Amino acid sequence: MYGLYKCIFLILMLTLSGCSDKPLNSPYGKNTDNKKVFYSSFQERPKHLDPARSYSSNEYAFIAQIYEPLFQYHYLKKPYQLIPLAAKEMPELIYLDNKFEKTKDKNKVRYIKYVLKIKRGILYQNHPAFYKNGSNYRYHNLKKTELEGIDTIKDFKNESTRELTSDDYIYQIKRLADYKNHSPIAGVMQEYIFGFSEYNKKISNAKYKSNSERIELIKSNQIKGVEKIDNFTFSIILKKQYPQFVYWLAMPFFSPMPWEADMFYSQPGLQEKNITLNWFPVGTGPFKLTENNPNLRMVLEKNKNFRKEVYPSLKDKIVKRKMISYNKNKVIPFIDKAIYSLEKEQIPRWNKFLQGYYDNSGIASDNYDQAISLNNSGDVSLNKDLEKKGIYLTTATAASTYYIGFNMLDSIVGGKSQRSKLLRQAITIAIDYDEYISIFANGRGILAQSPIPPGIFGYQDGKKEYNKTVFKKNKGQIEKRSIEDAKKLLLKAGYDNGIDKKTGKPLILYFEATGAGADTYAFLNWLRKQFKKINIQLVTRVTDYNRFQEKMINGTGQIFQWGWNADYPDPENFLFLLYSKNGKVKFGGENASNYESEAFDKLFKQMKNMKNSQKRREIIKEMLKIVQSDSPWIWGFHPKSFSLSHGWVENTESNLMANNTLKYKEISYQKRSENIKLWNKPNFNLLYFLLILIFIILISVLFMIRKKDKEKVYD
Repeated sequence: MYGLYKCIFLILMLTLSGCSDKPLNSPYGKNTDNKKVFYSSFQERPKHLDPARSYSSNEYAFIAQIYEPLFQYHYLKKPYQLIPLAAKEMPELIYLDNKFEKTKDKNKVRYIKYVLKIKRGILYQNHPAFYKNGSNYRYHNLKKTELEGIDTIKDFKNESTRELTSDDYIYQIKRLADYKNHSPIAGVMQEYIFGFSEYNKKISNAKYKSNSERIELIKSNQIKGVEKIDNFTFSIILKKQYPQFVYWLAMPFFSPMPWEADMFYSQPGLQEKNITLNWFPVGTGPFKLTENNPNLRMVLEKNKNFRKEVYPSLKDKIVKRKMISYNKNKVIPFIDKAIYSLEKEQIPRWNKFLQGYYDNSGIASDNYDQAISLNNSGDVSLNKDLEKKGIYLTTATAASTYYIGFNMLDSIVGGKSQRSKLLRQAITIAIDYDEYISIFANGRGILAQSPIPPGIFGYQDGKKEYNKTVFKKNKGQIEKRSIEDAKKLLLKAGYDNGIDKKTGKPLILYFEATGAGADTYAFLNWLRKQFKKINIQLVTRVTDYNRFQEKMINGTGQIFQWGWNADYPDPENFLFLLYSKNGKVKFGGENASNYESEAFDKLFKQMKNMKNSQKRREIIKEMLKIVQSDSPWIWGFHPKSFSLSHGWVENTESNLMANNTLKYKEISYQKRSENIKLWNKPNFNLLYFLLILIFIILISVLFMIRKKDKEKVYD
């Protein structure tokens, strides 16, 4: 009996001893309260961290902090502006004739040479690939016995660094041309960089016995159009004018790659242990990847070798904007570490943000009403409860477009006939994308007039410039054409109230869809209702993404939904989605609707290599008139980006073209720690009540047991 009493007493004492002001639900490790650590999450594991292969936003979130291409986007300027990053200055352009001689005669220009100078004194992060014993690289020819006990990059005892040189950028361009790396931009670069295609063929046909021999071949063979001038200067010759090329030089594809790293990771023993370039990047950027466990978390830490770089300013004036701190000329990065945890589900991710354990958050549809309020004018504002917690909202319109496309190879909705054109126009008018934005995007979008989104040269705002096929001016106001207008067009096309006059049968169209779940089927139900407004029956065919891709490649789909995010802020990167030579079926390009127009193509060729000017704007207007009339797309919307940050996070400017923004973020960890303790105070009242109740029950049970024992004694 004494033992039972003692046990109850110990339980109570242990419970009480556990009371402290430290949140019991904290996912943080020990000793993090006094460190400048940025906490965030990711939903999908990055597949490629090799800059030659990476072409996804979830991959760029990491590699853009590690690798440094020649140029970057100014963090604060709008419209987007390129500035030097590793480069010393913007490129010098030299115009060459067909004999590769300099010329000032525009009529004689055949090639364009980009002369690129890089900054001196830039160092790579410390890495075993650079470590030498005397003149030999210690870890380049490892034996199997030397790999025993090596499971990660941290297991190598020694590491070193070296200075960035022009050779590293040249080597990376060679890697882009190497078929074995499967670079997604190899086709584009083959079209423009002189000698790129020939180099590709030479390396592809070369014979070698090992990966090390292959790397020596890559080093020793040269691309004719890529020349080293000195250790800090090199040049690239383009076969034709392509002003957008400088934007490519700001993308991770053109990050420097030291041959030592490629040689190090090419060793069979390391590849077997998944110690590869795809797993452990080697860069000159402000951060390095110190932990890669994509099933749990990924950690970036400050690169101790990072050069002095200062926070940007605008015309030497401090930017005065909410949560943009007064950091002019202060050395970046501000934080020491960034920890990204895997969160597959939205609800736990959202709850951890509200508890203060994540510094930022997006807004999913399920959380929208909890986060956002609309005033009487329809303007968006943050929920008052979140405002009280110091949370703030950052919005921006993405350089993206989402649309519904018609397969122009289809016998009903496609083709150049007046009948199919009128049908597409009628459907385009009938689809209420304003309603779509409201229902499925929580109002986070701008109605599209064309493929070109806001912030990109040639954008039509729907006020002064608009799609006259779908909209009209009425009493000075721009409004969408009515359903009656759509039905009239449908009648002209030979469909009387949805009945084909030729066959006497109802018009049935097919929509190709991907995905599953409530959101997908809600959208499909909505879409069927849109077609029903003009008495067209829509059959939806839902499949997985791989099968959907096959349909698009083969041109067997009829109507589909798609989208595009800008690679660079130029109208060419959107208008090429409708250029015939980019047709999905014929050329494997990004023209998913397989649209063809001689008039559009002619103007596109003229426009694509022009600098922004009034003449270019007029050409773009003519191009838009053509596609707006032909209606190969139902012009959808340009999405708005909504993100939330806690008040202890500063410098959260919405620059959707820049990927390397982690270096600008500032964290007040003291403020974070205080709020986390305040918001996550342990509430022991219920526990105390339960323990007391248990104690009373136990005492009662003991009393009854003792009473029965006494009765047995008396008996």
